[in-house]
Amino acid sequence: MPFVKPTVPNSLSLRVLLAYVVGVILSVLLMILVTLVLTTYRSDLLLKADMAEYTQQLVGAVRFDGKGVPVGFAASEDDDEWIYESLKEEVAYRMLDDSGRTVLVSAAGEDFWSPAESRPLVPGSFNFERGGVRMHSAIERFEHGGRTWYLQFAVSTRMLGFIYEEFTLPFMGAGVVIFSVLLLVVFGICAYVTLGYTLRPLRKLSESAASISPRALHARLRTEAVPSEIAPLVHSFNRALDRLEHGFRVQQEFLATAAHELKTPLALIRAQVELREEGEDRDALLGDVEHMTRQVQQLLLLAEASEVQNYGFAITDVQEVAQDVVAYLQRMAEAADVHVTLSGASVARWQADRGALFTLLKNLLENAIQHAPHGTEVRVEVDAETVTVRDAGPGVDPQDLSQMFSRFWRGAHRRDQGAGLGLAICREIALAHGWELSAHRADPGLLLRLSLRTGSSGPSE
Repeated sequence: MPFVKPTVPNSLSLRVLLAYVVGVILSVLLMILVTLVLTTYRSDLLLKADMAEYTQQLVGAVRFDGKGVPVGFAASEDDDEWIYESLKEEVAYRMLDDSGRTVLVSAAGEDFWSPAESRPLVPGSFNFERGGVRMHSAIERFEHGGRTWYLQFAVSTRMLGFIYEEFTLPFMGAGVVIFSVLLLVVFGICAYVTLGYTLRPLRKLSESAASISPRALHARLRTEAVPSEIAPLVHSFNRALDRLEHGFRVQQEFLATAAHELKTPLALIRAQVELREEGEDRDALLGDVEHMTRQVQQLLLLAEASEVQNYGFAITDVQEVAQDVVAYLQRMAEAADVHVTLSGASVARWQADRGALFTLLKNLLENAIQHAPHGTEVRVEVDAETVTVRDAGPGVDPQDLSQMFSRFWRGAHRRDQGAGLGLAICREIALAHGWELSAHRADPGLLLRLSLRTGSSGPSE
């Protein structure tokens, strides 16, 4: 079995949504990577920044007595004093004056700072060893009461690691997950709604383009609400429609003009032939002129039937039109020894051009009479939504059914010398009215059905 390449839907909406999903996934992965780097491989620079920030917070919370000497911290910091009492080996602070004398110290006492006593009182961050444990410390300088004070804060590496690993990282991971889900859902909904709103004009354009046909070439696509990126394509499409309409009009005008121009010389030729003495040549010439005249008349009808503006629509009694057609073709049926019967609903009213409907039914019935064997019956049935014409002739091969309504197509068993335009005219009239015209094999014969399409102008009282 040959390898079949899978097809990928060529959807603009799908591509944009996929790009959005990929972007969100990459953003989340990058965020997770950065979080892992910051928590697992914390640099001294980040630690120093953290230490400096927390030391500044402590400076802002220092309380002084009436003499301007530091005595503690504000209420919020006092509530956290238990940390310094319970974790004497891990975290500590002390306050010094400008001479380096300690005026306030945490529960760890002065012994906690003995390794750093010789360090100058220079604001900034630094590290030192205490009992084999690395300590991170920061000094902040501030002024109060005209005096200079120094606040020193220190915390152990293992304490920082415990906080990061047991609290910061899990909460940060949960935050990343929650943020990722919210990002995917909220922005997904926004992307879906935005795409729907953005592509709505394109769907309307598609519907408008689908409604354009040879009977509606005057229609054009509107560009008011079209995105600026699509507007040039719409303008190009409209210009192409202008060219198509012009070519179609030229073709139709040529067809109508040629048919009109041929009618006059044919009438003159017929008059000259009729003046000749009767004979075999005279009758043959008259037959040829009659055949050409019929073809010219059908060309005119075909040109008129292709233009919707030639129709005058009104509520029409289909049963009455069918009766007129049967009466009109009665002599033709008698000459062919074919009996025509009309049956069906007494009331069948359609929105139609009466003259065009008459022409359509006349051509269908003529076609049936021309193919019906001598002594057989052609049945015309009319109901509220369909008109059928059935003969008992040889019928049409299944492969030819789709060709019956093509221009200049002629059946193999046709008895007349027509040009094959009668059923093509019927199709043009049916399309202009929004009707459906179809051919079906019968046993025996052929059945032609004219019916209202779903959603078209239905029967009306």
